[in-house]
Amino acid sequence: MGGNVSGNVNKNVGGANLLFGLDNNVNLYHQHLHHHRHIQEHPAFSLQQICVKRHQVHPSVPATHTHNHHPGRRKSDNKTRTYNPGVLGLHEEVMDFYNFMSPRREEAAMRKEVVNRIEMVIKELWPTADVQIFGSFSTGLYLPTSDIDLVVFGKWERPPLQELEQALRKHNVAEPFSIKVLDKATVPIIKLTDQETEVKVDISFNVETGVKAASFIKDYVKKYPVLPYMIFVLKQFLLQRDLNEVFTGGISSYSLILMVISFLQLHPRIDARNPTENLGVLLIEFFELYGRHFNYLKTGIRIKNGGAYIPKDEIMKAMTNGYRPSMICIEDPLLPGNDVGRGSYGAMHVKQVFDYAYTVLSHAVSPLARSYPNKDCESTLGRIIRLTQEVIDYREWIIKKWGGRDQARTDNRGTPGCSPEEQQRDSVSPHSADSPMSISSPQQHSSASSVSSLSGSDNV
Repeated sequence: MGGNVSGNVNKNVGGANLLFGLDNNVNLYHQHLHHHRHIQEHPAFSLQQICVKRHQVHPSVPATHTHNHHPGRRKSDNKTRTYNPGVLGLHEEVMDFYNFMSPRREEAAMRKEVVNRIEMVIKELWPTADVQIFGSFSTGLYLPTSDIDLVVFGKWERPPLQELEQALRKHNVAEPFSIKVLDKATVPIIKLTDQETEVKVDISFNVETGVKAASFIKDYVKKYPVLPYMIFVLKQFLLQRDLNEVFTGGISSYSLILMVISFLQLHPRIDARNPTENLGVLLIEFFELYGRHFNYLKTGIRIKNGGAYIPKDEIMKAMTNGYRPSMICIEDPLLPGNDVGRGSYGAMHVKQVFDYAYTVLSHAVSPLARSYPNKDCESTLGRIIRLTQEVIDYREWIIKKWGGRDQARTDNRGTPGCSPEEQQRDSVSPHSADSPMSISSPQQHSSASSVSSLSGSDNV
């Protein structure tokens, strides 16, 4: 459990050095990285160059998930993407995955329509109510199947959950039987699935923390150019293992983002503000830290004031309502006394899958791995994540349906996750076009991101 950390939690960078302690295995890819610290530009490629292969997956995978995409196949027709060996190739795959999975204009437009439909119902009930978007749709860090988070501000003694539920049913906004009122939850919400698009929506009332958290995350995305690239890969990694929700035993997106921010803040060697850092090395070291070395029993994570590792005993003194620090203890940078990791009862399962990913990736990028090629999947990133054909088809349906619509028909709030300039161009990503990182990344949509896991138990 990373016991070597417990005596050094107050030594910030010193603690980080222990947490990031390098063993012989890690040195394999660090030695390889020495010649590739600053990434060289590699040629872009288009959809016409892509050769997508399909194969039957492990019997434990449901029948609906039988089509998988392999970006790294080296075929004789030279139509597939060829990556460099080692961590440089993994960096290239992370870039391609990000460029493929980042929200497209059509996806943002579709989600905006969903928000407008729900907002019309709310305004009909309460004309002075203020509807705001927060969460991943607000930050732009959402996967194709991510929820939309809305909060309604108004003057009510108690959240009018049942009243809004009835209005939503009356207007047939949601799929039948999809509306659920969670009035006993810590934050009472209405959950629904939009009938036209199948997008899931969570609606809360008078909760300011979500909007503030979205603004906080946007600031760190600007500060650390590598952050969104890591978040997209890690979100997909947890999603396909059903560890992306607290109620299924996983961790929340907010917890994950804070863990990545802390990792970047306290990294003893790299400068996370540098957009040319190797994403392959960062991804492996993230899995190493939280899968192998972090002391979950005794240590909490602090983001504010430059970041620190804090003894849980110290964090407990500030805890409200008599709570004890959770296994993944993350001090809320916006609400002192709140443990963001509270409720993540499956924290050790998350630790185990991070450890698994570290083992797989660190072996895959080592020089030794080239002597024993993996015949099932030559993609390095494809050893730990994959996309289903269902998701690919869903995105194509969105492009067809929303591709021809006038993007200018948005209100002054604009499309979340896209700047006005980005809404004027057919951008792959809300970040890629103006990020310095884009100089070394393909600018086309690519199935290079559609990767296949070797583990038959990892279902999307």
